[in-house]
Amino acid sequence: MLTTRPHSRSQRRQRTALALALAPLLSLADLAAATAATPEAAPLARTAEATADIQEARRQRKTAEDLARATASDATTFERAVASPPLRAELERVLRRRLSPETLRSMAAQSRAESDYWTRYLRGIERVYGAELVEPGGRRAPGLPPPAPAVEPIVNPAGLPPPTPFETGGYVPLPDRWRILDALGRKENPFDPYNTNTYKGDKPIFGEDWFLVLSGISDTRYEPSRVPLGTLPNYVARTDTHNTFGRYGKTLFNQTAIATFDLFKGNTAYKPPELEFVFTPAFNYNHLDLGEVGFVRINPAKGTSRDDSFLGIQEAFIDYHIRDVSEYYDFDSVRVGIQPFNADFRGFLFQDQQAGVRLFGDRDNNRLQYNLAYFRRVNKDTNSGLNAITQQFRRDDIFVANLFHQDFPVVGFTSQAIYLRNDNREGNQFYYDKNGFLVRPLQIGDNRGYDYHVNYLGYNGDGHFGRFNLTTSAYWAIGSVSHNQFNPDPMNKGAGVNAFFFAAEPSMDFDFVRVRLSGLYQSGSGNPKSRQTGFDAPFENPQFAGSDTSYFIRQSIPLVAGGGVSVNTMNGLLADLRAGSKGEGQSNFNNPGLFLAGIGADIDILPELRLSTNFNYLRFDNTEPLEFLRQQAKIPHTLGYDLSTALTYRPLFSQNVILRLSGAMLLPGSGLNALFNTKGGAVPFSSPNFLYAVLANVIVAY
Repeated sequence: MLTTRPHSRSQRRQRTALALALAPLLSLADLAAATAATPEAAPLARTAEATADIQEARRQRKTAEDLARATASDATTFERAVASPPLRAELERVLRRRLSPETLRSMAAQSRAESDYWTRYLRGIERVYGAELVEPGGRRAPGLPPPAPAVEPIVNPAGLPPPTPFETGGYVPLPDRWRILDALGRKENPFDPYNTNTYKGDKPIFGEDWFLVLSGISDTRYEPSRVPLGTLPNYVARTDTHNTFGRYGKTLFNQTAIATFDLFKGNTAYKPPELEFVFTPAFNYNHLDLGEVGFVRINPAKGTSRDDSFLGIQEAFIDYHIRDVSEYYDFDSVRVGIQPFNADFRGFLFQDQQAGVRLFGDRDNNRLQYNLAYFRRVNKDTNSGLNAITQQFRRDDIFVANLFHQDFPVVGFTSQAIYLRNDNREGNQFYYDKNGFLVRPLQIGDNRGYDYHVNYLGYNGDGHFGRFNLTTSAYWAIGSVSHNQFNPDPMNKGAGVNAFFFAAEPSMDFDFVRVRLSGLYQSGSGNPKSRQTGFDAPFENPQFAGSDTSYFIRQSIPLVAGGGVSVNTMNGLLADLRAGSKGEGQSNFNNPGLFLAGIGADIDILPELRLSTNFNYLRFDNTEPLEFLRQQAKIPHTLGYDLSTALTYRPLFSQNVILRLSGAMLLPGSGLNALFNTKGGAVPFSSPNFLYAVLANVIVAY
C-alpha cells in the first residue's frame, strides 16, 4: 500500500541520505586537495587506503548507473502501457493485478523519481572524485568546470520516497514484495506444499491481500477385528448355530478423501484475517464384512457384507474479524456456519463439526481466550460418520461458554473454565438410521422416548510443572430428563440428572521416552429406577489412554443379543449404553459408569518413528443398570484388561505422510464373562479367549 509524504520532507530525507553516503568520500577529497597543494606529498595519495576507497567509489558508481538505467526503463514501459492495451495486458499478467491508467501513471512517476535520484547520486560521486579517478584512463578537458549538479527529482506525492540502500537504520516499506520475489527468479510448483506456493497462501491469489489455501487429506484404514455378534431369533448365517452369539468376525475398509478451500483477506503473518471463507467437502467409501446376518442391514436377506459411499460437508463457514483491541492484536471475531469446535483439551465432552454461531477472541496478549457458541446439531451419516446436511437438523442444541487462562496457576500451565448446556427435544421422534435400525428412542427399559436438559460445569487443565506434565478434566452434569425408562410406572414424570466425570494424565519425559499414567472416573447409576447419576457427554472423541489404538475405545461392544444397544460407542470411552452411533443417538444418563487406570509410554525409536504402548484396567462403577436390563443378578464389576501398541512412521518428518500400524486386545474380566455367559469356555471367548483388533492406517496430506 502506497503512503503519502510531504514534498519538503522527502527532499530533506534524500539530501540527508546523499550526505551520509558521500561523507567518507568528502574526506578523501580533502586528502586529494592537500596532495595537489604539496607536491612532495603526492606519493601518499596512492596509499592502499586511498586505492580501496577508489575501488569502493567505482562499485557504487556502477550500482547507481545500473539502477538509474533500470528505473528509467521501467518508467518508459509504464508510460507506454497507458496507451498500449497489449503491453498493459502483459504487465497485468506478470504483476498479477489490474492496472488502471492512473495506476500506470503513478508507477511511471515513481520509477522516474527513482531514476532521477540515482542519476543525482552518480553525478555526486563524479564531482567528489573526478572522472579520471572513477574510470581508468578517463579524462576531463582542462579548464572545464565539474559536471553540473543534478536536477531536483520529481517526487510522486502518492508514492514512497526513493530507496536509500546505503543509509543505515529505519525501514522502507515496499509496495509489492511478491513482485520482488518474482524478479529474483522465484519458481513455483503448485504440487509442492513445502516451498513458496500461491495455493498455500504464500502469495495473493488476487488483489493485494486475498490469499487462498488449498488442503487435501487422504485417510485409508483397514481394520480386521474380533467383536461379539448376536444371532437373530429366526435367521443365522450358519444353519447349525443355536447360541445366543454367532460368528464374531468383523473386517472394515474405510477410505476418506477431504478437501479444504480456505479464502481469506489480510496479512496473517502479523494479525488475524479480516475475512475468511472455508469450505470442506469429504467423500467416504467403506466396505464391511461381518460374521452374522442382520447387522449390516436390518433385512437379513442383505447378507453379511455392505458397500457404501457418502459425500458430506464437514466445514462451511464465514469468519469475520470484528476488531482489534490492543497493540498485540488481541481481537474479537465471529464465525457462522458448519465449523469445528472442541470444548476441552482432550475431547471428553464435545468435539465435533456442527452448524452454529461462535464469538471468540483473546485478551492480555493472548493470555486470555474465550468462546461463546451456539450449535444446532446436524445428523450424521450412519456408516461414514460425516455430516448429512440434506437431512433435517436435529432438535438438539448446544450452548457453550469457556475461558482459557494461560500461565495459571503457574507459568507453562493453561487452565480452562467451561459451561455447556445440552437441550434435546427428540422424545417424540422415531428415527431410523440408514441401515434400518431404530436409534431414537433408545431401546432399553420401557422403550419410551425422552427429552433432556443438562448443564455441564467443568474445569480443564493442560501444561507442565517443571518436568512434570499434566492434563486433567473434571465435569459435573446436573439437569433433568422428561421420562425415566427404568421406572416401572410408564407414565412417570422423569428424573433428575446428577453425574460426575474426572480424568487425569500425568507424564514425564526421559530423553526420547515419555511415560504416562491414565486415570478416569465416570459415575454410574446406583439406583436407576429413581435417579440418573450416570455421566454421558453430547459427543465425545477422546484423545486419552491409547485413543483409537485401544480396543475398548475403538470398538463397540454389544450389550444384548441382536445388537441395538452397546456397552460403549465406537471411538468413545464412556460406558453409556447408547444405541447406534454417537452422532445419531441420544445421551443416556442411566448407565453403569466406568473406572479406568492405565499406564503407557511413547518411545521415539527414530526421529521419524514412534512406538506407543498402553495398558488399561477397566471396571464398571455400578452394575445395577446392567442387572436391570439383562435381568441378571450380581454381575461383577471387572470389565477387562485392554492392551495396545502402535507404530507411527513419518518418513518426511512432518504430518504430510503418516503410516500407522496398531494392535489391541481385550482380556475379558469377570463382568464381561458374566454378560456373555462364557462359563465353561463358551463363545465368544474361546479359541482364543480374548477379543482383538488390528488397525492399518495411511494418511497423506497436502
